[in-house]
Amino acid sequence: MTDKILSPSEKILASRRKFLAAGIAAPAALAAPSIVKAQAPIRWRLQTYSGAPLGAHVIKPQVDAFNAAANGEMEIELYYADQLVPTGELFRAMQNGTIDAVQSDDATMASPVDISVFGGYFPFATRYSLDVPALFSYYGLNEIWAEAYGEVENVTWLSSGAWDPLHIFSKDSIRSLADMRGKRVFGVPTAGRFLSQYGLIPVTVPWDDVEVALQTGELDGVAWCGFTEAYEVGWADLCNYALTNSMTGAWFGSYFANTESWNAVPPHLQQLYRSTIDQSHYYRAQWYWGGEAKLRVEGEKMELTSLPADEWAQVNADAQVFWDEIAASSPRAGKVVDAFKAYAATMEAAGYPYR
Repeated sequence: MTDKILSPSEKILASRRKFLAAGIAAPAALAAPSIVKAQAPIRWRLQTYSGAPLGAHVIKPQVDAFNAAANGEMEIELYYADQLVPTGELFRAMQNGTIDAVQSDDATMASPVDISVFGGYFPFATRYSLDVPALFSYYGLNEIWAEAYGEVENVTWLSSGAWDPLHIFSKDSIRSLADMRGKRVFGVPTAGRFLSQYGLIPVTVPWDDVEVALQTGELDGVAWCGFTEAYEVGWADLCNYALTNSMTGAWFGSYFANTESWNAVPPHLQQLYRSTIDQSHYYRAQWYWGGEAKLRVEGEKMELTSLPADEWAQVNADAQVFWDEIAASSPRAGKVVDAFKAYAATMEAAGYPYR
């Protein structure tokens, strides 16, 4: 029997799935020797923002690692986008205990905090994935997020990490800002709000319906992800063009828990959960960083386009206006924007390899 000849993108995706298998195998070694427990295990229901194909990388390895290492004391049931509740209702469902934990950005799950606009893709806040943990660890975002969610009843913010950059993938080419006008795209709230000034029309549909919406013409493209997700979930099969200009270098995603559920977990399992979250952040940093470049260069499914330099400079200038508008919305939002500005100035002054 002749082996199937793989296309360049299929070879890349196949090699990255082997990487996933290796990433899952290691955590299993953390499991302690089997001990009979008289007490019933703690059970959580966790829902992610992502559909199953992407969830296999961004959340399942973490849940599998935790379940293996928890040694029967606790088990997390994983649900993908919209399986238990619509993504836009994730926050309320977690707050009232319908689900115990969530992986999402703040904006997509409609967090009622004054910093929710920064979750997901805030235009030009980052250039690289490492910018996200640096901002949280060294520029005060950890303390700001903890403060904001500390004011919300029965929800605990646990950690934030980096995902992929934001590109626009479309059925018709985008080679100028004028080409964006009238295009209906599936996108995250903050990026959609910013890009709408160029005539792009953000459309909300369930994640699993995006493929059909692209096929039927309800959507003209997506402004939701980077090359990795577009190829992994099949959207690259329906979009003909990829805009290389990245509105943001990395998505801000977070882990949250219902506070009552979190407090019912013993300290050693809380630490295990935090450790597997950190492991997930580390895994994604490699998976996205390597995959984005490789698929952009070797992926054959979409033609690359770019905006003219003067128009891209205008988008950058417009982003600074957007930053100032958001900064004026609340004192805490102002602190986040100040952190972005201080970080950007430091990176520019540091030069290569930072900028």
